[in-house]
Amino acid sequence: MPKQKLQLATVDADSGPSSDRKNVMAEALRRRIVSMELAPGAVVDELALSEEFGLSRPPVRELMRQMAAEGYLELEPNRPARVSPMSYQSLRSFFLAAPLIYVATTQLAASHATAGEVERLKQIQTQFRKAIEEQDLQSRVLHNDEFHFEIGRIARNAYLMPSLRRVLIDHARLGKIFYRSPTTSDMQKDLEKAVEQHDQIIEAIAAGDPERAGELVRSHMELSRRRMAEYVIPEGLNVPIQF
Repeated sequence: MPKQKLQLATVDADSGPSSDRKNVMAEALRRRIVSMELAPGAVVDELALSEEFGLSRPPVRELMRQMAAEGYLELEPNRPARVSPMSYQSLRSFFLAAPLIYVATTQLAASHATAGEVERLKQIQTQFRKAIEEQDLQSRVLHNDEFHFEIGRIARNAYLMPSLRRVLIDHARLGKIFYRSPTTSDMQKDLEKAVEQHDQIIEAIAAGDPERAGELVRSHMELSRRRMAEYVIPEGLNVPIQF
């Protein structure tokens, strides 16, 4: 496996207080993980992060503990931090849990969304649509992740949010893997369908219709599940993946 690069963007160590640099590091590291720039199981170099973001080791360690709690990293005593792996068991858990979590958060979002929050979803959707039209895999995965994370934020549920964040990590990484090959006409139709479903989900949330929103996101997840199953299960094997 080639050595994973930690550099994504140049950060000026003197550009702001330590808390600001810590937030920048957190956002950069999360993006590197969900975009697969840092592969599952890759070592995360604490010293390199400290130097890159102009932080001392204690705040870097604190952030890594936080990201481990969120599901991005794995920490073990006397061993370097690693990106959370993707195993058969984790994928099975994903397929079982994802639709339940997406439906619950989307239904709650439909009950709580303000006009400003709906507008924010529309802005993210504009970027998602653009990424699909331009066949920009990286942006497509990141904006889809952003879309569903924003729905979770709108849901305002402290119990569901940690589970949603963990589901989104593997959803994004799976999306980066199984859409990596050149886009076929069939795949492009699925992507266009996903855009349409996002629009419909926004409409249901804006209308304050939890039942409709839940039905739509379940269908949306089924579209992704089918593609993921095609990648995960080798061709010719009859292994059902059920929610």
